[in-house]
Amino acid sequence: MLLRAIASQLALRALTEASECTEVTSGYASDLLSDVLAKAKNGTLWVTNQKHQNVVGVAVMLNLAGVVIAGGVEPDQNTLEKAAVEGVPLYATDMSMFELVGKLYELGVRSC
Repeated sequence: MLLRAIASQLALRALTEASECTEVTSGYASDLLSDVLAKAKNGTLWVTNQKHQNVVGVAVMLNLAGVVIAGGVEPDQNTLEKAAVEGVPLYATDMSMFELVGKLYELGVRSC
């Protein structure tokens, strides 16, 4: 499924620009960076409550499809700037992680 379709259907707020053709191959939800590094894969859409710059670093390292910051948490300006420079699609939502993951599952996104 394309990232832009997911973002549109779930009314995710784009915080950076995303490629029109970014394919989401799986999903993963965690706030532990080491957990994401060990289990997420290329093309994964990561759902987190973390808002710091290291989120972008992990996304770049793993070539993730994008990152959604859930729970109404807003990233700081440094995170936004780093995501823009690195080309990481970054989104935010007021939905809780639990609710968002359920909706992603309903759309057909499965765990990696």
